[in-house]
Amino acid sequence: MENQGVYAFNSKDGHSLIHCRKWLPEGEPIAVVQLVHGMVEYIERYDEFARFLTSKGYVVVGHDHIGHGQSVTSMNELGVMTGKHPAEDMVGDIYNHYAITKKEYPTLPYFILGHSMGSYMVRKFLADKTAYLDGLTGAVIMGTGQESAATCNAGLAVIKILSLFKGKKYRSALVRDMSYSKPYRRYDCYGKDYGNSWLSKNTRNVENYYHDPYCTFMFTLNAYKGLVEAAKYVGTKACVAKMKKGIPLLVVSGDADPVGNLGKGTTAAYESFKAAGIKDVTLKLYKGDRHEILNELDREQVFQDIYQWFEAHR
Repeated sequence: MENQGVYAFNSKDGHSLIHCRKWLPEGEPIAVVQLVHGMVEYIERYDEFARFLTSKGYVVVGHDHIGHGQSVTSMNELGVMTGKHPAEDMVGDIYNHYAITKKEYPTLPYFILGHSMGSYMVRKFLADKTAYLDGLTGAVIMGTGQESAATCNAGLAVIKILSLFKGKKYRSALVRDMSYSKPYRRYDCYGKDYGNSWLSKNTRNVENYYHDPYCTFMFTLNAYKGLVEAAKYVGTKACVAKMKKGIPLLVVSGDADPVGNLGKGTTAAYESFKAAGIKDVTLKLYKGDRHEILNELDREQVFQDIYQWFEAHR
């Protein structure tokens, strides 16, 4: 494909080969955006947004997490994460991709955007890799939430018990259904009613999602462990305290997104950043939008708003 590249690097998990994509602008690039995708999807789903940014002169990079997209060698590996703490592996891969790209474009402004599970991993990345992020210009935290330690501990306890009996690679409908907590109950979460999906109001996009084998697999217990451990950690004051106070943040979501508890969890995350003394943090909630705001019916406005934020900070 023109102005696009495919490459790979070795995962921190010790065996996966991480599939990467790069979108290039026509002319001289003016900035870099690294995209970090969510749970049970893959980086090519961000093609429309990436092409929008390249039309503005941005280089866009992203990769498929372990257990996702083309970072697996067979369809059976989708949703499988083998490390003791999969979130550590995912954050290690995000940092590795950052370091590779930063080396290629050392003088350009550099932004990172994490969506959904990717938002939790970016929050962890901003805390745990803080000593190495002098070259990071800003971060977009999209489709995020704020889970209580009690909720996360309950989930981890169930995962631990099931793992003892079923093994870490077991795919549990119980754990999946537990993750669809109260805010999800107004929506269809299983692809039976495209018009009332938790994903977005864009029925064509929802239909495509539920017909895509790379979006319809089930996480293994160990993969859920990684996600829940990350969600618990990023909700702590200790995590937020580690983050660089000078890296601007844009916290952005739909106000009808169940992941963000219909705006409440997203606002709580934003408030935690402000309370920690992060100097430049902005909250933007889109009225009536659900989880995937980059695929929503008003996505052109979302694209424009995020681009304007990048422009104001580069």
